[in-house]
Amino acid sequence: MGEAQRQLAEDCLFVTDYFTRTPRKLNAFRSFASVELFHFNVPDDTVVAVWNLITFKEQGGTFGDSCPDRNVTVYFRSGAPPVINPLQTRFPRDTIVPGSFDVTLTWTLPNRTTGVFNVTSPLPGDWFLAAHLPKDEGKISVKGLSEECQYLFQPQLIVQRLIGISVLYPGYYIDQMIPDHNRSVLYKVFIPNYISKVKVQLVGCSTRNRSTETCPVLLKIRARAPPLHNSTSQDCRGGGTCELQTPLPSWEQWYYILVERYQGNADVYFRIGVQVKDCSKPSISKGSSSGPALNMPQSFGAARPFSLTETLPAAGLPSLSQNGSDQGPALTAEDTITYLAPSSDTNKCWPIRPTLRNELDTFSVHFYIFFGPNISVPPDRAAVFAINLMPVLDSGGVLNMELKLNTSSVKGENITVFGCLNHGMPLSLSDNSTVKCESESIAGFMLSMNATSNITKLRIPYPQTGTWYLSLRSLCATEHGFEVCTNVTAEVYLRSYLTPCINDCGTYGQCKLLRTNNYLYAACECKAGWDGWGCTDNSEAYSYGFQLLSTLLLCLSNLMFVPPVAIAVRSHYLLEASVYIFTMFFSTFYHACDQPGIVVFCIMEYDVLQFCDFLGSLMSVWVTVIAMARLKSIIKQVLYLLGAMSLSMALQLDRHGLWNLLGPSLFALGIMAIAWTVRTIRRRRCYPPTWKRWVFFLFPGTMIASSAVALYAFVETEENYFYIHSIWHMLIAGSVGFLLPPRAKPDGKVTPMKRRRGCGYQLCVNEHEEMGLVDPGIISINSICTS
Repeated sequence: MGEAQRQLAEDCLFVTDYFTRTPRKLNAFRSFASVELFHFNVPDDTVVAVWNLITFKEQGGTFGDSCPDRNVTVYFRSGAPPVINPLQTRFPRDTIVPGSFDVTLTWTLPNRTTGVFNVTSPLPGDWFLAAHLPKDEGKISVKGLSEECQYLFQPQLIVQRLIGISVLYPGYYIDQMIPDHNRSVLYKVFIPNYISKVKVQLVGCSTRNRSTETCPVLLKIRARAPPLHNSTSQDCRGGGTCELQTPLPSWEQWYYILVERYQGNADVYFRIGVQVKDCSKPSISKGSSSGPALNMPQSFGAARPFSLTETLPAAGLPSLSQNGSDQGPALTAEDTITYLAPSSDTNKCWPIRPTLRNELDTFSVHFYIFFGPNISVPPDRAAVFAINLMPVLDSGGVLNMELKLNTSSVKGENITVFGCLNHGMPLSLSDNSTVKCESESIAGFMLSMNATSNITKLRIPYPQTGTWYLSLRSLCATEHGFEVCTNVTAEVYLRSYLTPCINDCGTYGQCKLLRTNNYLYAACECKAGWDGWGCTDNSEAYSYGFQLLSTLLLCLSNLMFVPPVAIAVRSHYLLEASVYIFTMFFSTFYHACDQPGIVVFCIMEYDVLQFCDFLGSLMSVWVTVIAMARLKSIIKQVLYLLGAMSLSMALQLDRHGLWNLLGPSLFALGIMAIAWTVRTIRRRRCYPPTWKRWVFFLFPGTMIASSAVALYAFVETEENYFYIHSIWHMLIAGSVGFLLPPRAKPDGKVTPMKRRRGCGYQLCVNEHEEMGLVDPGIISINSICTS
């Protein structure tokens, strides 16, 4: 809190308010869609706001002491979400980047850190905080494989606001004083529409005995919040009337006036008043009521002469004198308040044309001009338009302005049409050669058009809400600069609209509608290496050849399932072969649809393809392991059916969970282990019985499958995904070819067809023997006779 605020605290009442938000998990920055956004509301008359920024680590539900330290960056902005660019990417053309504050938090404790961000005299209204972690290497981790380190962020806001600030009214002068124990005194005055100048005056300023000629005070003024050390100020020690002017003030805003005393211990007496220039009418008769002319808000009462008992409660004075004078130290009702009618501005405010708001969808709003969209810009004055953005609702999109000059309307003259887009009040270009869209207190955005370049565009992501004013003025270029044109009216096509994202994020991006609590905003999520706020930065973009190669690798690698299908058909595993064909088909078209670039081909909805691909992959593992168990046909078919239903349910619950792959695999391996153990006990020898089956088939298949799982779980990243995942396809398909058991030998049971052939002998081989290698010692000879 500044020195002036500390002095104010001695006589004024401060109220402390506390706001907090629920902790949220932070993500590594990729785009604004990965940022956590927090929304606060700072009350009016706030003199200091303190954000307490708390960050802590968690791992597996406990404190993450072993998690690495990762810096947390927090951005602050008033009025709208911050437009950030931590990766220093390029913004789209004609895009304005609003400024914001940022703080980087470093870790002071193993699992917790805090930071503080102070704002003295913050602007009231909406404040937004955006927090994120640094960009990571893009590793693709399997959900549930290990306990993930989570970084949680919780902002808290503490504000101190001043109660009972004295209210000044334009045109009224009141006697005030700064006691010797105070350093300063604070006032506020409401500035309505159509005011071109605000002037604060201190008259009759003196110390305690009113004998000295100097006025040992400093006068400051600021819009919307109490003044700061660098606010517009005026040193009043020069003597006489002290004046502080603010040209082109913001409309419909409170202005705060601080009278700060220099060092000393004497009481300071003065008379303070605020004069305004009303540009809505050419003249205002002195002594008339200023209520209707100044468009006072309803809180100031009806359009009638002011009643001090109702409208000046802060002054505590009973009556009004039209021509009060200084009568000495004693303050009487007659000389305490003086009224002076507001003066008129010779430069009349040009009519401001409103726009018609047409809401099509969320962040899809068109602003139509009455009798537009073609507008005429006269040579002698500006054409001013007002665009009203709704509080909170419109700040999460992009404000777009498009202007096109009709070159045929300028009649060959060297005319340039300038446009000034300002927030809060219109700013028109002057008639002299200086062309700029700024004043002492406000700054705007300039647009220009001429016969050579007749189209101009402007985009403002996350615009501040309130009223935006567009002022168009036509000037003729001369060798001495720009001058007023004569008898040439320029015609301009104007299009103003609100969109969720810039150009819908282009070809290589997706516009996402996001929400934080009850606040909606939109952001682009880029793909195929493209980056930037509108996915227009191609410095690291994938080429078309690279996109085509990655798509072909991911799709054609599924052809490795052709050999397992052939082996399964040859071995009479028709159910297993159908599952492999299903997997090969849907995996191919899923990856053809899952590509981030423009080489994309989808035969059905993405979600359907993804579900079928995941189901086919899990079913391939399930049926392969169950087939290796060599169960009876009816039992095997029942397990296949139960597996398909159970896996479908599991994928619907969590498609990316680790146990979706690990659970069915372990269960199938358990069934296979039990079946092999039972055979081993019954035969009193290891099953499978031949070493060739173990060495040439089971061991290579197991190693290939283990390598595939290791690549999938620990090596795969976003950058190497296209070839690591292709290798995964080939390894999984190859392992199936090795692990699938050989064809079952014919059943030794006697069939009715064989009984009709009469008596004979038949060599019966146990159907469970592997590789066709039969021990002569276990061959049985059965006598078969027909009846």
